[in-house]
Amino acid sequence: MDGDGSQATSGSPNDTQHDPGKMFIGGLSWQTSPDSLRDYFSKFGEIRECMVMRDPTTKRSRGFGFVTFADAASVDKVLAQPRHELDSKTIDPKVAFPRRAQPKVRLRWFSVCSAGRWCCLKAALAVIKSPAELFLL
Repeated sequence: MDGDGSQATSGSPNDTQHDPGKMFIGGLSWQTSPDSLRDYFSKFGEIRECMVMRDPTTKRSRGFGFVTFADAASVDKVLAQPRHELDSKTIDPKVAFPRRAQPKVRLRWFSVCSAGRWCCLKAALAVIKSPAELFLL
């Protein structure tokens, strides 16, 4: 398990770039371990990395993980099989795509005096000069 408890891994992490052999595995049982995930997917090809994502506070599985194959052709073998079951649950393997680098959204709170309500505005999505403009949205 990782030092902060956010994930349990079997292999070395390589999250900085797109890897065509990497798959997202959704629908995992809370009992699924990196070893059982590796055991299941190893029938499709050599596995370079395998991880089950865990909540950093509770250490409980978040219900998804990642498998990285040494050969991208193994991904096609997984996708060719219509149904996958692991630990008595149907799982949902998909090709993994890297998250786009997104700037952090800063939230600004404004009081709408006439209504006495609070409105949260995402500064990255709308440019509002004054609280009165909220009524124009």
